[in-house]
Amino acid sequence: MTSYVLSPEVSKALDSGKPIVALESTIISHGLPRPRNLEAAKEFEEILRSIGVTPATIAILDGVPQIGLDGKGIDRIANENLAKASVRDIPILAAKKASGATTVAATAHLASLAGIRVFATGGLGGVHRGAIDTFDESADLSTLALTQITVVSAGVKSVLDIPATLERLETLSVPVIGYKTNKFPAFWLTDSGYTLDWQLDSVAEIAAAMKAQDELGHGQGIVVANPIPIQKQWDPKEHDRVLAIAFEAAKKAGVTGKAVTPFLLGFIVEESGGKSLEVNLDLARNNVRVAGDIAKAWAEIQ
Repeated sequence: MTSYVLSPEVSKALDSGKPIVALESTIISHGLPRPRNLEAAKEFEEILRSIGVTPATIAILDGVPQIGLDGKGIDRIANENLAKASVRDIPILAAKKASGATTVAATAHLASLAGIRVFATGGLGGVHRGAIDTFDESADLSTLALTQITVVSAGVKSVLDIPATLERLETLSVPVIGYKTNKFPAFWLTDSGYTLDWQLDSVAEIAAAMKAQDELGHGQGIVVANPIPIQKQWDPKEHDRVLAIAFEAAKKAGVTGKAVTPFLLGFIVEESGGKSLEVNLDLARNNVRVAGDIAKAWAEIQ
């Protein structure tokens, strides 16, 4: 039984050493409303193709991990009610021949398994607020501690505990590199208020760091923190106001576990009148472009 299936486009790119960027499917199935999600999925892939990079959108369809989706597959992740699949869910979906949209953790795991080294997402998962009582922490972090992949993200979602997330990444020996900045971004906001130890100002430097990490025998991934341009960020005061209302709504609704972040993001989109959604799309586009450039730089030094 094949553990995963490569699309012809991705298989050809891997065989020829061409640049490839992995894309997650949870952002499409759970992070964006219909029909904008289908438009976004197609747009993210087109951004990569327009700069000579092969997109590899990843999902589990009918029990089989798919590394690269055709048009029908993209339509399925945008329009079917798929399970949210982390790494631990993959074998269960395989046994049930069920379908799931891959989280950052599952996408990173499957992409690395296929030999893809660069991955673009919106925001990384992390330590949830109140985790000292709930132990609620995203599998994204533990997966990156074991997976050789470079993830480009706009930091972590600001609904999370950002300083605790940075501490966990340090404990797990996952490098966090600011791309052209030493400020860690907070998803919708350019600056979370936390300073990073390392800043690299070119994709060539990031590719060189990836190569050095390989040569030193490290098995961890790398997080590239890529802030949304300040002129496109959400107004910080409005951001803070809406988040406070969203947390209170989640508490009253009794939402817990994996359902927390999708609930908060959906509530925030509605409460913000769609502003958060537009910023979300802008930062995702920005991450896809930077990931594409990193993938090209990585291909050049192989």
